[in-house]
Amino acid sequence: MSVKHAISRGLEMGRSVFQLGVLKPVARLAAKFRGERLRVGPPARSVQPQTFLPYRYRYYRMSLSGLAAQLQSLGFRRFPGTGSPRNRAVFLAFGLGLGLIEQQLEDDRRSAATCQEIQAVFRKRKFQNPLKPFTLGYRLEDYMMGKQIGMGCDAAVYEAAAHLPAPGERRECSLVELVSGGKDGQGEHEALRSGSIASYPLAVKMMWNLGAGSSREAILNSMSQELVPASPLALKEETPAPVLDGRFGGTPRRVSAHPNVVRVYRAFTAEVPLLPGALEEYPDVLPPRLNPAGLGSNSTLFLVMKNYPFNLRQYLQAAVPSHREGTLMLLQLLEGVDHLCKQGVAHRDLKSDNVLVEFDSGGCPRIVIADFGCCLAERDRALRMPFNNRCVNRGGNASLMAPEVATAVPGPGMVIDYSKADAWAVGAVSYEIFGRPNPFYRPEGLDSRQYQEKQLPPLPARVPTDTRLVVELLLRRAPAKRPSARVAANILHLSLWGGSALANQDTASMKSIADWLLCQSAVVLLRGRGPVTSSVEVELQRCFLANLDLEDLNTAMGFLLFGREQQRRGVLAN
Repeated sequence: MSVKHAISRGLEMGRSVFQLGVLKPVARLAAKFRGERLRVGPPARSVQPQTFLPYRYRYYRMSLSGLAAQLQSLGFRRFPGTGSPRNRAVFLAFGLGLGLIEQQLEDDRRSAATCQEIQAVFRKRKFQNPLKPFTLGYRLEDYMMGKQIGMGCDAAVYEAAAHLPAPGERRECSLVELVSGGKDGQGEHEALRSGSIASYPLAVKMMWNLGAGSSREAILNSMSQELVPASPLALKEETPAPVLDGRFGGTPRRVSAHPNVVRVYRAFTAEVPLLPGALEEYPDVLPPRLNPAGLGSNSTLFLVMKNYPFNLRQYLQAAVPSHREGTLMLLQLLEGVDHLCKQGVAHRDLKSDNVLVEFDSGGCPRIVIADFGCCLAERDRALRMPFNNRCVNRGGNASLMAPEVATAVPGPGMVIDYSKADAWAVGAVSYEIFGRPNPFYRPEGLDSRQYQEKQLPPLPARVPTDTRLVVELLLRRAPAKRPSARVAANILHLSLWGGSALANQDTASMKSIADWLLCQSAVVLLRGRGPVTSSVEVELQRCFLANLDLEDLNTAMGFLLFGREQQRRGVLAN
């Protein structure tokens, strides 16, 4: 039982006790004196009951420990003639119970203060992206275009590099220095790394314009969702600045930098060029000046990002991550989704094709969430979208649509809550991470509208027990029973690094967790000063410590300990 529930139950019990032990005797006493006033004879001095209830009520509201002390005292001081043994036992037991609750509250207050202090320290250390100050890159002519490296339903992606300025012309660095130094993808992943990334460190995404018009304002308004992960300098400052409207009429949000969310460094409009493979791959979306049968407009939106070796689907086809790497990849997805949710953004099209992969200095896969064309990012929506009719777009991939979204029925006042929809999609994608087919891909897969949780296929035995627990929790049908991305991420953090604090689940408490958090904070801070074995793990630990919340942590610990207890009972039963 949580502390909030215990307090509410205790206050309800206390109210009943007061009514039985205090208010009713007072009422009988007052009735007795009122009867004496009606008697014929010389006036007698009437003794009014003491007005101690309001004073004590204020005292109890101010101090829970004071209430416990008063009840314990009443339980000891009530004489046989003034109260039944049952009432005395109730007063004593309730007083002792409140004393225990007060001790637990004191421990929780200290733990909450510890979490807030740690959170304040790590929130000041914001994610440092490798982008350096520069003023170039607002024109298509600023880039050397390479080969096509990807194509979706609304865009084509090409590798690119920025032209170097003439010597002595500008002091600002070029976009070619955007990628941080050092080799990526050492060890077993070296063969997977694209050899052209060193020559083309950037990727240019050319959107397909099929009706937005050719004016800059119309293009930016039509494709404003793509600018959600854009940096503050992505759009060139102009006077007057363009006013962007989202799909529902509100200005779309912008998310801050995060290690597991893609960053758009430049966004500009330009005429559609005839790039390699255009006439063969996407002739219908070209403008008539390039293809007489084309339906596209002359200008469109271009987005400049970092060039990643491959997406998650391509990586999993070429490599099998270890169980620890798979757990870290799942944790990175949850951290990215939590960052988006905290800033009021629902991706709504989370799948392996929209997740990009690179490697840190130790060869550990680092993943980022990309492609925000289907996202819900209106400033006044708060992850909730009105669903008045069937013409409202519910998201991208129908196979990976959360049950509460897929089963929504349009009608007056109907609203779809996306707060846990992306977390559900992460649970489905995790099957691919651990070497299993996605259970919701059709035609053989399950239907998210009507599947039962017992129909979900098991993950491989090599997957850690705590990781399997997280996947099972994420794929629960009912959103109320499904943990948020933050809670699910906390479960994996506790599983990966909280071994000493959770070694004995019978004695694990928030105090032991708080002590472990202080040690973990010191370790992460010291790691940042010296050589780092795995920057992915350090980034994850920083994200965890920067988002500490006592209630979420307590919920995660409850899930984790319950899962381990169920596992222990299952092993003993077998």
